[in-house]
Amino acid sequence: MRTALKTVDVQITVPCSESNPIGQAVAESWKIIAPFWPLQNLVAANPLRGLEHLPIEEALAEGAAWFEQRSMPKPMLAINRESIKWLQAFFDDGQATIRMPLRALGLYAAWRRLAQHDVNLHENDPDRRAWLAALPSDPEQAIALCLDRLNIPGEDRTRFLTLLLVTLAGWAAHVKYRTEWTPGDAAHANPVSQADYLALRIAVACLVWPEAKSLLAWHDKARACAASQPSKLSEMAVAETRYRQPMLKTLASQSLPTRHTPAAQLVFCIDVRSEPFRRNLEATGDYETFGFAGFFGVPAQIEDVVTGESYASCPVLLKPRHVVKQVPACSEEACRRDHSGHAWLTGFKRLYQSVKYTFTTPFMLVETLGIANGAWMGLRSFAPVFADSLKARLTKAIRPNVPLAPVLDEISFRERCSYAENALRTMGLTSHFSPLVVLCGHGSRTQNNAYATMLDCGACGGRNGAGNASILATILNDPNVRKALSLERIAIPEETRFIAAEHNTTTDAVTLLGDSGDSGLATLKADLERARQSNNQWRCMEMGIVAGSADCIAETTQRSVDWAQVRPEWGLARNAAFIVAPRGLTRGVDLDGRCFLHSYDYAQDPKGASLEVILTAPMVVAQWINSQYLFSTLDNVAYGGGSKITKNITGKIGVMQGNASDLMTGLPLQSVFVDDERPYHEPQRLMTLVYAPRAMLDSIIAKHEILQTLFGNGWVTLACQEPEDGATYYLNRNLTWSKAL
Repeated sequence: MRTALKTVDVQITVPCSESNPIGQAVAESWKIIAPFWPLQNLVAANPLRGLEHLPIEEALAEGAAWFEQRSMPKPMLAINRESIKWLQAFFDDGQATIRMPLRALGLYAAWRRLAQHDVNLHENDPDRRAWLAALPSDPEQAIALCLDRLNIPGEDRTRFLTLLLVTLAGWAAHVKYRTEWTPGDAAHANPVSQADYLALRIAVACLVWPEAKSLLAWHDKARACAASQPSKLSEMAVAETRYRQPMLKTLASQSLPTRHTPAAQLVFCIDVRSEPFRRNLEATGDYETFGFAGFFGVPAQIEDVVTGESYASCPVLLKPRHVVKQVPACSEEACRRDHSGHAWLTGFKRLYQSVKYTFTTPFMLVETLGIANGAWMGLRSFAPVFADSLKARLTKAIRPNVPLAPVLDEISFRERCSYAENALRTMGLTSHFSPLVVLCGHGSRTQNNAYATMLDCGACGGRNGAGNASILATILNDPNVRKALSLERIAIPEETRFIAAEHNTTTDAVTLLGDSGDSGLATLKADLERARQSNNQWRCMEMGIVAGSADCIAETTQRSVDWAQVRPEWGLARNAAFIVAPRGLTRGVDLDGRCFLHSYDYAQDPKGASLEVILTAPMVVAQWINSQYLFSTLDNVAYGGGSKITKNITGKIGVMQGNASDLMTGLPLQSVFVDDERPYHEPQRLMTLVYAPRAMLDSIIAKHEILQTLFGNGWVTLACQEPEDGATYYLNRNLTWSKAL
């Protein structure tokens, strides 16, 4: 019955052939660009993902030459300025009052039709205007024409096109996302292709900077400069050694305890923010905690039938296999009020936005609501907790907060059994079931935060994981599923019940979903609150705040609702390791909130199928997260997001610095630095520690090129603690093993 959940490469192959040299050059030029997801579901990515095929030493130097541009020719800057205004208009996702016309034709086709009216491009010069009008309709033909016009030699054409991408890398990264990570983009309301983007860029270059060929010489100097700079790797290696050796020694001294049936078991996401909370909860009573990827092994497209919102809630390496509708679990009258309340609130917001952003009505809006708006802004600024509470009460009066329940009609019985067995076996929960098992998804609650989804669950594609927790809890509570699991030697006691919960990573509040005041949950809720108090004290210390436990809860609560707060939480900063092992190996060890913890029992996975999935999906996502924090700290201008204070949101898709910058694709300064000078995140590569036989790891690595690349090129360090003798080994870059301790 059991089938492994395999990763799916959702990237779209860009066709090219030797008979089409321009198409081949276009395809090659994009390989260096990493994708950038829009703000509504930000997902971490390694900004040097296109260089992972190189040893990290070479990749760092190459990355510096391509992306870390300290000075750019002023006519390049002009090309960027003229490109950005068109890109802003084309990719706008609902922010603009008046939309760019002809977007349905695609980026290049729309620009080609409209650019003839752009005086900045042709300056009313009849020759330039005629040249614009005569551009080929096919973007690849236009690229070929422009390469000839700029006199770019054949051997330099791919490099020149790459330079046109990296000199506006953020917008190129969003195009990479649209063209390679969103299947079906051709049906988008404003479609785009990679050739479209390059055709626009090179055509603008021809008009604005006829000597753009000199960009090649500029890049030669940049490469020479990068080669002469000291490597960042030595600095990172010092931090890695200082962190890794003590941790490995501590874990090597641990012995796995004998399992028993605790009062309750709780399954958290592998997110590093879960680790300190789990440790504090385990200290309050007889609890056993597990770590599992926050989508709980169910790749679903979740649809809220009330709001109409639909989103993929699974790692971006997977495709959603099912549409799961969330419906109100309440009386008919409560459902009716929920529907009507949502419709009223949505309509009011739409009306307010339309009045606010049209040409003349803002004056009327100021006259009518100016005093009320001013009072509300003052309340949000000086009493954010009270303002948030007041807003919540008013919203609830209009739209009751009704619980939602998943409808699993599109998931077959066999698939439900498979998801249940995969999840339980992978985390090692196949016996000693407690009367209560809590599946705890997580999300972050913040105000006025463009990067909010980056603080949500990466395993859920930058969304809240509570929906997936509800799905798996529903599956595991099904008597028929339990009967099928018993045939696979997983006997869940009849009295055991699974419930879903949500962990707010900003305040550490845990909400038990579907809780109707059950007295049997009173002890657990009290202990969750105690764990919250303890963990909030640690959070406040990390934020540089000294306060008592009660004051710390007030402080974290205020930070979550204060619209002026630039550091509501540290997120996944200081992440350093990914540990795949039974909880017994790490229980009681203070890992300082720096480790992704994935529960795993190799004894229940004789063929290594579960470990294979862990290493090729959750670990890869963890490496993306680690790399984004690493590079955003090393160079926040080239790879990060700049300061939150000076940011501007453009088109609801991304953030710019000022009104015409590149899209900033990394983390903001405030997410990785204590202040403008002192980093909080400690730059180091991810170390993965697996408690399993080396032979099992060897067979998995031999099957997957991505693992050979990450381990062999030094992007991730793999350590293995052998269960047989407890010895710890490092995997060398040539994929052989050597003693670590």
